Amino acid sequence: MAQGSDTGSAMGKDMGAILTLVKGYTARMRQVTPRDLTVLIVDDEEPVRKFVDRVLSDAGYKTALAGDGPEAIEVASKLDRVDVLLTDVMMPEMQGDELARRLRQQEPALKVLYLTGYSDRLFKDKITLWEDEAFLDKPCSVKGLLQAVSLLLFGRVEQPKESMS
Repeated sequence: MAQGSDTGSAMGKDMGAILTLVKGYTARMRQVTPRDLTVLIVDDEEPVRKFVDRVLSDAGYKTALAGDGPEAIEVASKLDRVDVLLTDVMMPEMQGDELARRLRQQEPALKVLYLTGYSDRLFKDKITLWEDEAFLDKPCSVKGLLQAVSLLLFGRVEQPKESMS
């Protein structure tokens, strides 16, 4: 019986260490600002790319741009990390969900926001979204875009401090 209690005690210590790590991670995530996050914007329509880039850059996010899937893979390979992939669904050469699948091979924690005028097509081939995926219909408002990115990243709507001044 003494061994059982030692095992229980050791398990309790391990759980305590795990909880401490989780609490530390959670605290760090609450302190993350848009300035610390990189969004890869992929759309074959240049005006859409420019709009999204302007909105997210003005909110303090680091952004990188690509016009299609193959270019996005190349751009992502040159970045330290990508926190969010914001991609169109219907693009020439590679669909947005295929791009997400390929980028997640390198970045499993990648969050994906599908910005699409074809949400019906998104759900025709992809019946459900994976965890850490969301979609936003085009056209979208500045507020809608910022809220969608915030919800995806933080699980809540945050008004970026940089854009409040």
